[in-house]
Amino acid sequence: MVGESVKVQYGKASGWWVIGTTVLGSGIAFLDSSVVNVALPTIAKNLHTGIAGLQWTLDGYLLMLGSLILTGGSLGDLFGRRRMFVMGLGIFTVSSFLCGIAPNIATLIIARALQGIGGALLVPQSLAIIGATFEGKDQTKAVAMWSGLAGVTTLFGPALGGWLVSFSWRWIFFINLPLAAIAIALAMTKIPESSDPESGHRLDIPGSIAAAGGLGGLVYMLIEGPGKGFTSPSILSAGIVGGIFLIAFIVIERRSKVPMIPRRIFRSKQFTGANMTTALVYAGLYGVSFLVTLQLQVRLHYSPLESGFATMPITVLLLFLSPYAGRLSMRFGPRLPMTIGPIVIGIGNMMMGGIRPGDHYLSGVLPSMIVFGLGLSLMVAPLTAAMLAAVEKRHMGVGSAINNAVARVGGLLAIALLPALVGVRSGEAPTNGQYGHALLIAAAWALAGGVIAFATIRTAAPPEPTPSPSPATTRTS
Repeated sequence: MVGESVKVQYGKASGWWVIGTTVLGSGIAFLDSSVVNVALPTIAKNLHTGIAGLQWTLDGYLLMLGSLILTGGSLGDLFGRRRMFVMGLGIFTVSSFLCGIAPNIATLIIARALQGIGGALLVPQSLAIIGATFEGKDQTKAVAMWSGLAGVTTLFGPALGGWLVSFSWRWIFFINLPLAAIAIALAMTKIPESSDPESGHRLDIPGSIAAAGGLGGLVYMLIEGPGKGFTSPSILSAGIVGGIFLIAFIVIERRSKVPMIPRRIFRSKQFTGANMTTALVYAGLYGVSFLVTLQLQVRLHYSPLESGFATMPITVLLLFLSPYAGRLSMRFGPRLPMTIGPIVIGIGNMMMGGIRPGDHYLSGVLPSMIVFGLGLSLMVAPLTAAMLAAVEKRHMGVGSAINNAVARVGGLLAIALLPALVGVRSGEAPTNGQYGHALLIAAAWALAGGVIAFATIRTAAPPEPTPSPSPATTRTS
């Protein structure tokens, strides 16, 4: 019944059904995003588009997801988490079909934006359902299991994407249809409904519109500016309109009695620092993933399947080493791993920036993937622990949602900004020199994130928080 939580036990059949269904539902979103990266060069060739079209293919999704994810979480609290989970799956399924049949890049971008709306409903509910269905130690075990299985779906995404693209890039979207149908059927029969209308959350429609408008204008200016000229009327207008919307968002949030983002949550130096580190490191992560895929396939002539396997060491290391980093953080505090991790990521970025045509995988590509993966593995779990330890228990849900939104918005802006900073024109792939310079910028962002973590994160080990998915686990959604 809506408004009540039906508790089940971890290890019982009913509990396994809840975990499996939420993993399947959220895994569809995780899988889709990771396979899209692998398919980008093939999409560019098939739909006759340049780098600007590819940027919009990624950013159309991230724009809607990043600006609506907090609203999506509130909708679940108010009107039922299972209901919003199923609705998000439905929207994601329909939009995946539209992506698969897209006859041109404009249609694909619009369909990807619709996927972002579905993801904004779907992603926040998967963990919220587990939180409402389990309690105590069962909840901790269930969240840990959810995170591990979600990591497995991410692990196989690039390889699966490369294999599907060998048939047609359209299959990376069509694969969602049968999986989503199964997830919807299971959700309707195996997941108890829950909501929390007294949580204090509310719908902030004006705030969501202002955030989407502001980010959209800024992203349009960054993506289209190199081709049209930053002084052209359309680019200047987009920048001005985007700025007005962002100012409006700040005014709306400051005047709201119940803002989308609780103001008091950022009074914590550690919470603010953790989110600044998230923005910088994950901006580089999204931007690097985009550019490395193009470099491997366009300049080194890797097939989609080969490029998918080429980047898998990062996810393998993240999956297997993150738990150890989490235990290290709990014992000694998150400050040290959150400082060292971004520095190692920055070194990995610089090494990736040196990938050039003619390099052998084992000597020229793999070492950079390993270094990058080690840095990411060292940082992810401590970042989540530090962020959650900095907020009151009643704000853990919104704190996690804010951190995930920050990661998405950072990626959204990085995909638009990095090519513009190094002078990539809208119809061209980056040259070797532009690619190297872009990854140096991403390395600088990561190093700055490490400095901020050192200055803002407590050295003492925080009390053990309820586990939560980090942006790395959910970055592909």
